Amino acid sequence: MKSYKIALIPGDGIGPEVVKEGKKVLDTAGKKYDFRLDWHSYDLGGERYLKTGEVMPDSVLEELKGFQAIYLGAIGHPQVKPGILEKGILLKTRFVLDQYINLRPIKLYPGVECPLKDKGPEHIDYIVVRENTEGLYTGGGGLLREGTENEVAIQESVNTYLGVERCLRYAFELASRRKRKKLTLCGKTNVLTYAFGLWERVFRKMAADYPEVETDYTHVDATCMWMVKSPEWFDVIVTDNMFGDIITDLGAITQGGLGIAAGGNINPQGVSMFEPIGGSAPKYTGLGKANPVAGILAGQMMLAELGEDTAAQAVEDAVMKILPVMSSQSAGRMGMTTSQVGDRIAAEI
Repeated sequence: MKSYKIALIPGDGIGPEVVKEGKKVLDTAGKKYDFRLDWHSYDLGGERYLKTGEVMPDSVLEELKGFQAIYLGAIGHPQVKPGILEKGILLKTRFVLDQYINLRPIKLYPGVECPLKDKGPEHIDYIVVRENTEGLYTGGGGLLREGTENEVAIQESVNTYLGVERCLRYAFELASRRKRKKLTLCGKTNVLTYAFGLWERVFRKMAADYPEVETDYTHVDATCMWMVKSPEWFDVIVTDNMFGDIITDLGAITQGGLGIAAGGNINPQGVSMFEPIGGSAPKYTGLGKANPVAGILAGQMMLAELGEDTAAQAVEDAVMKILPVMSSQSAGRMGMTTSQVGDRIAAEI
């Protein structure tokens, strides 16, 4: 039986509850499709930081390089200053493991309520490819005269040819495998002329290598407008780190909210990390109210990245069968506990 070594980081708040259900569903899929997930748990997160002062020990980061994937619950603790855990765990893992693609499917499933008028599953089914290790998130810049009325704050966006080229290459390859074969570059070439001048030049040059892929460009503000007005226009969107962070949250609400939205931090040649997009939601911890579907779909993405395509499709199919049941029972809420949702999806598999 094939075995995969997986690092499990339950994290903070509702994270442990969500990944517990994801693990349940993934293990069920493994039993049915003849593979095993060898889980190794790490207590990274707010509680460990408060007890020990450690965020992400170098020794743990080195161990993570030896896994085939990382499955993450949520990061964020009400007693820890914002930024400490996010930078120390999420960004550090992405940068050190070179997870240079953030992959976000924006897909509205049947039976899920959409806030967009007259839009259904046939209109919302696209993917955002976000560059994940450069841009404004590198920490470039600094402060001058901090704490005075003359303070100067500078935040620099770093865009390299290497980073831009490999992100665009991934996006073109992805678009070429999809039915519609359309790729949209999202940027701001009329203002951010240096950064997105580079993006656009490489984009236009690379398009010649993929004649089967239809290409277009939209400014980020126009992209947000069309994601609401005509989401069916999009197939694959590729963009930088900051813009990708923003538009994927907009996309999440159009697909039913953060309880359904999942994402992957991908290193195609190395170790990738998969997570639900929603935060740790500490006020719901232990109440059984957390929607585990996003975590389960993050696991589904992990199976696909590992090459277990049949099992990944079975998980998605099971989710699609249960989502309408959750909606019909809930009147705006799940209608089932967190563990009951996991049980039902596992039973479908």
